[in-house]
Amino acid sequence: MGMLVCGGAVIQCGFGQAPSVLSVLPANNVLNLLPAANITDNKPFVNITPFVMCSSLANPAVAAATAAAFGALTPAPCIPNTASPWVPGSASCLIGNQPALNDSSALNCAWGGVIEIKSAGQTQIQVP
Repeated sequence: MGMLVCGGAVIQCGFGQAPSVLSVLPANNVLNLLPAANITDNKPFVNITPFVMCSSLANPAVAAATAAAFGALTPAPCIPNTASPWVPGSASCLIGNQPALNDSSALNCAWGGVIEIKSAGQTQIQVP
């Protein structure tokens, strides 16, 4: 199953310039301090924050900037376009009546990028 993903998890798009952080609204606050994510935490700018610059030619802004530079690949600001949920999600754990998001899940961007989870966002706490 892997680790469950929490708010603050580090995510990375294959066409993004830098990692980003997954934001999870506190409605799914089931892990003490951090809200746990489910497969529907895929909304651009709500859950998925930009990856600075995008280098996918499927992104119209990148295609236009590249054409203006006479074919030299020219990245443009990242605007995540994630309409479908994360896949596969957990088969055995539900959060908010949806499959929990685990660290082996991935999310597709309409511009061709695949967003992966680099760090689940969980932290270990020493209990005396």
